[in-house]
Amino acid sequence: MSAIDLVVLGLIKQQPQGAYDIQKELAYRNISSCIKVSIPSIYKKVIQLEEKGYIESDITKTGKMPEKAVYSLTDKGEEYFLYLMKKISAQTVNIFLDLNSVIMNLDLVSIETKEQCLSQIKDNIIALKEQIVENITLKSHIPQTGKGILSQQLALTETLELWADEFSKEEG
Repeated sequence: MSAIDLVVLGLIKQQPQGAYDIQKELAYRNISSCIKVSIPSIYKKVIQLEEKGYIESDITKTGKMPEKAVYSLTDKGEEYFLYLMKKISAQTVNIFLDLNSVIMNLDLVSIETKEQCLSQIKDNIIALKEQIVENITLKSHIPQTGKGILSQQLALTETLELWADEFSKEEG
């Protein structure tokens, strides 16, 4: 879960904010498409980080709105953030695709089921590629790092699309 810790700490490092604001930012950036993070689990994650002393909350109230905890990084949190940056960037890059569990079992199903599964995989790759292209087009104001992630995701989907075409030909 340290990748999620790093994402949350990074958002708080950019700007002190509440858990709801973090959820909105993650949803806006579509982070769950490239990092396994459950948007609803952010509240739990923020509480865990606060209990460990990595962030601290300041209760604020604006007008008639209910009180809200706004989180900021502690010195310990700053150290943990840097530790995670170095640790995660030094890890072996792994690409886990759930679709590989289908690919490894294609020989165990009928030809019709095999073709249907391969067709669905390709359709989903194309849909993901279209979504990424749309995000690149609509979110032109995002920072360069965000554009870098979208560019990476686009390159991966384009490669998967080529792979799906070749694999379908070999299987057909």
